[in-house]
Amino acid sequence: MEVSIEFTLPMRVRKKGNWVISSCRALDVFSQGRTREEAEKNLADALYSFLDSCYQAGTLEKVLHDAGFVRSVGTRRPSRESAASYVSVTLPFRIKDSSNRVIAH
Repeated sequence: MEVSIEFTLPMRVRKKGNWVISSCRALDVFSQGRTREEAEKNLADALYSFLDSCYQAGTLEKVLHDAGFVRSVGTRRPSRESAASYVSVTLPFRIKDSSNRVIAH
């Protein structure tokens, strides 16, 4: 069975010389590109790699906790301030049964 967890994170994009710098200060992840679109895509890729490596290492919960993330009870989607920019990162998973086989549906 395929499932996923989606992170919607604030990002900042700014021009610096010939480069466009993108950042997610909440997780201290930065990237760049020649265009805004490229910088945003590169940031999404960097965040995916960062979150995936934290999950693989078993440190995702600690990293989020140390970055100040707390669970918002009763909130299904983050509220988006009109002036803020966000990037979405989806981590895919498969669910295994108790015999360690992937459940297919």
